[in-house]
Amino acid sequence: MRYQIRHALVQYGADTIIEDVNFEIRDREKIAVVGRNGCGKTTLLKLISGEIEMSNLDSDEKSGIFMQGKQRIGLQKQISFPDGSISARDEICKVFADLYAVQARMNEIETLLAAGKEEDDVRQRLLNEYASLQRRYDALSGDSSEREMEIMFQKFGFALEELDRPIGSFSGGQQTKIAFIKLLLSYPDILLLDEPTNHLDLPSIEWLEDYLKKYKNAVVIVSHDRAFLDRIVDVTYEIEYHRMKRYAGNYSAFVKQKEEALAKQEKDYEAQQAEIKRLSEWIEKWKNTPTKVSATRSKRKVIEHMELIEKPRRFDTDTFRAYFSPYRTSYSEVLNVKKLGIGYDHLLSEVSFRLQKGERLAVIGENGMGKSTLLKTLVGLIPPLSGSFTVGENVDAGYFDQQKAVINDEDPTQSVLENFQDTYPKLTNLEARSALAAFSFSQEEVETKIGQLSGGERVRLALCKMFYTRPNFLILDEPTNHMDIPGKEALEKMLQSYTGTVLFVSHDRYFIREVATGILDFTNGEVTQYPFGYDEYLREKEKRSTTEEVSKTPAAADTAASVSSAEIKNPGKFRARIERKIEKIQGQIAESEEKTRILQEQLADPALASDFEKLMEIQAEIDQNEKQQEDLLNLLVETEEELTTL
Repeated sequence: MRYQIRHALVQYGADTIIEDVNFEIRDREKIAVVGRNGCGKTTLLKLISGEIEMSNLDSDEKSGIFMQGKQRIGLQKQISFPDGSISARDEICKVFADLYAVQARMNEIETLLAAGKEEDDVRQRLLNEYASLQRRYDALSGDSSEREMEIMFQKFGFALEELDRPIGSFSGGQQTKIAFIKLLLSYPDILLLDEPTNHLDLPSIEWLEDYLKKYKNAVVIVSHDRAFLDRIVDVTYEIEYHRMKRYAGNYSAFVKQKEEALAKQEKDYEAQQAEIKRLSEWIEKWKNTPTKVSATRSKRKVIEHMELIEKPRRFDTDTFRAYFSPYRTSYSEVLNVKKLGIGYDHLLSEVSFRLQKGERLAVIGENGMGKSTLLKTLVGLIPPLSGSFTVGENVDAGYFDQQKAVINDEDPTQSVLENFQDTYPKLTNLEARSALAAFSFSQEEVETKIGQLSGGERVRLALCKMFYTRPNFLILDEPTNHMDIPGKEALEKMLQSYTGTVLFVSHDRYFIREVATGILDFTNGEVTQYPFGYDEYLREKEKRSTTEEVSKTPAAADTAASVSSAEIKNPGKFRARIERKIEKIQGQIAESEEKTRILQEQLADPALASDFEKLMEIQAEIDQNEKQQEDLLNLLVETEEELTTL
């Protein structure tokens, strides 16, 4: 057990955020914390990181926070850097301060030993210190740390040359990403992440998934990205009604367990209520009969001593309770895009695709290639750079821009109701309230000021405004950003039942899987349309990737080439080839490990204790050998993953 919270209460003023919290982190667990917006997930992360304290810290000896030893805890934050003039590289490399100190001392010792002026006992102490520093250097991944930093920097969507840009020249969102990179490179014992996939493109999200799965310490994640949680976590905590409950497994396992538990609770509750009713009716019938007094008293005691089962409480998961139908029906062809050049001052991508009535096309891929720019071009916010597009007959478009929805210049002192009525001034008060109620703004919540709305509530208001026009063609830019999971599920149901056409940009793979009937993929400088859903798209991409990999493998001879061709047609032979490759890599790893063992025995030989140059030579060979092992292990993992996809 790394970390434990027992019976915690957190209050802000008189408001209880979470109560009787029992939470623990064991070993290398990857933990998800889920719940509706405002339930206290971020509060929990702040409690773990020490930013806030329990409200009942001194009130009960059974409550408190306990750690195994000293745990380094790192919390992802949105920050700006105090010195904007230094480069991104210098800012990130601050996390390597300990490593650089070790390197500096090792260099000092090398210089002293090379001079050869120390007495034997001093020389031995220096050699011992150097060996200790070398182990520390290896533990800090000294040989690969800066390379890992460069890889991570690029995986977060930056160009490598941007490392030399002043940190102050990056946007607030980019600075938050750089702070995230620093956090990952600091490698805390407990890593706390709050919506880590926000504003990352799909390739970056997939890279982060792999990184966190292999992370050797504990991770606690607050996220509404269900696919992300399914791939990483092995424990899920839910916060509901100010309480927390632990479930084994990922998000999908949690949903199944919770539903089963609720079903059982409902069944047990109904059975108990039926029994109470039966006993009460018996008591009422015989209470005035002298011969039944004893039996009546006995049955009353049965009811009094029952441990009452609470009636299951279910949130209204249909966040949007009205499914809007289009005002009119469009013709079959909704949109025809031909070699459309998109961009601002330079071309980002050239796009061609067709969209038919009733289709729901997801636009996915890398950031910076123009996905949102495509939508802005289609709705006329920016002009095309080349090519053309045509909109079909009777097409009424509704456009949703999540950035404008969340960050806008509307009057923050207006109420939700006033804001909606400004958009639709002809509506009566009752009509406006009814429309807002369909998007879960209650009679009280419609009086909430715009400036007090959360990101998710702003999204709901913007969607309500758009849907009220009853368009038959929805153009949606990241509609699920800032939404909690119930909100996403409700929007999924809404779009699945929608009879119009949808074109949407999203990085939420679960949402894409549930909604999309087609994919428009922006990858590697190309834009490709796939006429099927997300799962089939993934299979097609995997098939193409495997075919390309095999075709690029140079044949040692004509017979080898013919075998490769046969393997493509015969998956069994292809599997056998990969299994042979795995055996070969495993043999190479074993040879390298044996060589390292022999070298380490030489390094420990007392006869070489004073031969600094020989020791340095052996150590350099060990380092080279361990680097080779690391490369072989990475190759082995990739090859084994390739085998699992067959």
